[in-house]
Amino acid sequence: MYQSIAWYATLFLVFLLALAFAFVYGESRKLREYGPIQEKGYKIRKFYFLGLLALMGFATAMSLSKLPYDNPHAIAKEHAKIIEVTGLQYAWEFSDENFTVGEEIQFRVTSKDVTHGFGIYNPDLQLIAQTQAMPEYTNTVAITFDEPGTYKILCLEYCSVGHHVMMKDIIVKPKGGNDNDN
Repeated sequence: MYQSIAWYATLFLVFLLALAFAFVYGESRKLREYGPIQEKGYKIRKFYFLGLLALMGFATAMSLSKLPYDNPHAIAKEHAKIIEVTGLQYAWEFSDENFTVGEEIQFRVTSKDVTHGFGIYNPDLQLIAQTQAMPEYTNTVAITFDEPGTYKILCLEYCSVGHHVMMKDIIVKPKGGNDNDN
């Protein structure tokens, strides 16, 4: 949804910018003294520029706040459950696969072979967290699952011909751990 909004807003703003350039080009071809028109043009240009700057700043702030990148405020607490994750062509290995709603999880992600992208998708297949899985290096990503359901772990970095099969389902159980609630 946000990508569509950003796309249409970009097209609209590019259109306005093209219109402004066309106007300036058309006016510059006319031979005349500008006088009061020049002052009015400067005021319009200044208003247009400041308005465009404010609009783009607002759009940037709104779109960046929705990205699922690692959030420094989402750093796991000391009591978070630590899950060691290893990526290898074409699978994910987890030290524990039991997850519960509301439980703070810290995934410590590495790779045995090549660089992989560790992406966590909610049941609606929206990316909610991600980090890189790299050989000889461990990245961490903290998350607290808010809803029960089947989440997907997908590789976000092309890792070879089997990249498309590098996925894993994890089941997040409701509080209380009743398997029949899913």
